[in-house]
Amino acid sequence: MPDTDDVVEQILSTYETITVVGASAAPEKAAHRVPVHMQNHGWRIIPVNPKADELFGEKVYRVLADIPEQVGLVDVFRPSPDTPEIARQAVAAGATALWLQLGIVSPEARKIAEDAGLLYVEDRCLIIEQRRLGVAAPK
Repeated sequence: MPDTDDVVEQILSTYETITVVGASAAPEKAAHRVPVHMQNHGWRIIPVNPKADELFGEKVYRVLADIPEQVGLVDVFRPSPDTPEIARQAVAAGATALWLQLGIVSPEARKIAEDAGLLYVEDRCLIIEQRRLGVAAPK
């Protein structure tokens, strides 16, 4: 089993685009602050939210399957019980990495992702890890 810090660093230094499931329009929520921070540090954000049309200056997609380009990193801001289905959708969309934000843990989502060969991180915050490791967006 690879070291989580190694996987975190690999993800942050590999993926230029972060697809955010559960992205929020509410500035007080982490699901808004985290994508904005990552965008401000050079990452492109693809928001997924069933109720919004535009977030962070980007077109919003209702579900992962609606995204018309290859999905790489899927970052999840949804309750833990929702994550196995999101993991299945990420696999179906051809994603290669799944990241569950701080406080989100799912052995079932982990198994789905790892069985499909995805890089997997759970219970970690993109901002905290990006700052801690000093990683910049890949160019």
